[in-house]
Amino acid sequence: MNGILSAIGTANPDNCFSQDQILGFMTAAHQLTANNSSRLEKLYSLSGIEYRHSVLSDFKETCRNYSFFGNGEGLGPFPTTAQRGLIYETEAIKLCVKAVDDLKSQFLGLDLNSISHLITVSCTGMYAPGLDIDLVEKLHLRKDIERTCINFMGCYGAFNALKIANHICKAEHSAKVLIVCVELCTLHFQKEDTLENWVANSLFADGASAMIVEPEETHSSSTGFKLKSFHAELFLEKRNEMAWHIGNTGYQMRLSSRVAKTIKRKIRGVTDRLLEKSTLNLDDISEMAVHPGGRRILEVCDEAFDNSFCLKHSSEVLKLHGNMSSVSISFVLKRFLSEHQSGKNIASFAFGPGLTFETMILEGV
Repeated sequence: MNGILSAIGTANPDNCFSQDQILGFMTAAHQLTANNSSRLEKLYSLSGIEYRHSVLSDFKETCRNYSFFGNGEGLGPFPTTAQRGLIYETEAIKLCVKAVDDLKSQFLGLDLNSISHLITVSCTGMYAPGLDIDLVEKLHLRKDIERTCINFMGCYGAFNALKIANHICKAEHSAKVLIVCVELCTLHFQKEDTLENWVANSLFADGASAMIVEPEETHSSSTGFKLKSFHAELFLEKRNEMAWHIGNTGYQMRLSSRVAKTIKRKIRGVTDRLLEKSTLNLDDISEMAVHPGGRRILEVCDEAFDNSFCLKHSSEVLKLHGNMSSVSISFVLKRFLSEHQSGKNIASFAFGPGLTFETMILEGV
């Protein structure tokens, strides 16, 4: 018997910025020439993103009126990794609780005291006693709850959380698993005038999600997704195309322009192996839920399947929220869940450091 993804809650910080507002901040922060300002403006206009959220209020400012970044020359003094970590400790738990509150509104009658397992996912901050313990305290969860933390896996982290939750539900038929993902990507803004920073700073945003996974035979929701199968592949020859490193001024992102090309070349073969494992054919797939890592990533996925699948939910999440790393796929799946996809198979994909492809098949119940 498989696990059932019964309900999804989501949350964003209160600070919401248009891409135009963020472009103004970035132009000033990078101290761009007129020519490079024009190039950056074109990058933002082609991003497929209209709005992003942040726990920081500074991204609406362009004239040294910052509350987090320094107001001296070149945003000096530029915040250290320790300063960014303190903001993460304060703000991540608030956003997680907000996502759980939304989860409860989606799953009426959910008793948090019945949660047997807690899985937390994040790649934008760590501390100990950590987010998992803070959630136990803030949500008044059971003190004997089993806790698992998934850190630094990037955009595909939620897939691994769902995979672990599925294994738990197969092994323990009375289990009820709470998955909480939170990413405060904007804490790690880097000011150096490089193309990689331009791209990263044009995409990433903050958000959180909360999901309930239950055993199929005991699930208590009227709708949901059966976690039908999972498949992962690692392309080590491409390992340097996407990476996070901890620097003195936050986490530094490496995001090569070649990632989209690699995805386009590899995704059909990975999908074939996912379908083989699932004993399904491509014709059995009704929808695709792709992690909205960026406009070009969605485009190459669409092109690889000859534009036969509508990626409207992935595109809308990118448009309204940007790339929230591991959190984003929850926003996409929540949209599918609201459509009551009973009996339909959804293929889902995310890509991250490694270079890793994480995939799964979900079936509407």
